Amino acid sequence: MSLAARSTTFADVDLRRVRPSHIEAWVKSMTIPTQKRPRPLAPGTIKTRFVNVRSVFRAAVRDGMIAVDPTLSVRLPRLRKREAAMTIPAPEVVRRILDASHPRFTAFVGLCAFAGLRLGEAAALRVEDVDFLRRQVQVSRQVQRLTGGELDIRLPKYNSERTVHIPDALAQMLAQHVELGLFNGWLFAGVEGVPPHQNTVGYRWRTTLFRAGIEGVRLHDLRHFYASGLIASGCDVVAVQRALGHAKSTTTLTTYAHLWPSAEDRVRDASARLVAEVLGSGEGTVRADDA
Repeated sequence: MSLAARSTTFADVDLRRVRPSHIEAWVKSMTIPTQKRPRPLAPGTIKTRFVNVRSVFRAAVRDGMIAVDPTLSVRLPRLRKREAAMTIPAPEVVRRILDASHPRFTAFVGLCAFAGLRLGEAAALRVEDVDFLRRQVQVSRQVQRLTGGELDIRLPKYNSERTVHIPDALAQMLAQHVELGLFNGWLFAGVEGVPPHQNTVGYRWRTTLFRAGIEGVRLHDLRHFYASGLIASGCDVVAVQRALGHAKSTTTLTTYAHLWPSAEDRVRDASARLVAEVLGSGEGTVRADDA
């Protein structure tokens, strides 16, 4: 919310004098590259900021401060289809990223790729959150930085506290990371002894990509990689929802519906299994002379 408010181009205008043209100019400014921001913001980011600011005007209408919400008639840049906008790195790409990562960053990458943790969730992990015997990671907090850089430890996004069941290989990565030494119990704290800043994680990620010779992959894409792997292995919507910490199954479906096989695919696969059972046993084979 603070970031969205700071990005507005009408912050010095009295709330009662804000017009749709002010909102439109602000939205347009986010689609134009600047010296500080070489690339325009993505349509999804623009929508998130717009919704945050719109909530303020809606509250002002409810409180009787303004008569009409000036954001009502404003059009936003068209969002790309989920399947077109989503980048899912190939297993070979993820392997190269892991190979190129610094020993103190490997486990962080592993948690995003093989447990689907968000950046803030992985950064907030403590050693006691990892149950090496049961191969589980307890996600119970996240790190956020407030305006001015103040550290804030809070519940995960949408209160998505959860237990993530991890593979042996990831448990081994975490064990090797613990052997490197901890700072005040945080898994990924720096020398200052506090969870890493998202800017620090971003720098480590970009450095890792450079070493691996890879471009265009975001850290969050590893979460998509994890989700796609669960779906490809036959996990249902509820299982994927719980693993990712989505508040609702509809969120999971909205984000990843294109990765699940369609009804037509299931019918075709079921028919193929029937054919394999019949023809594979040699029974019911149709011969040309019988036809």
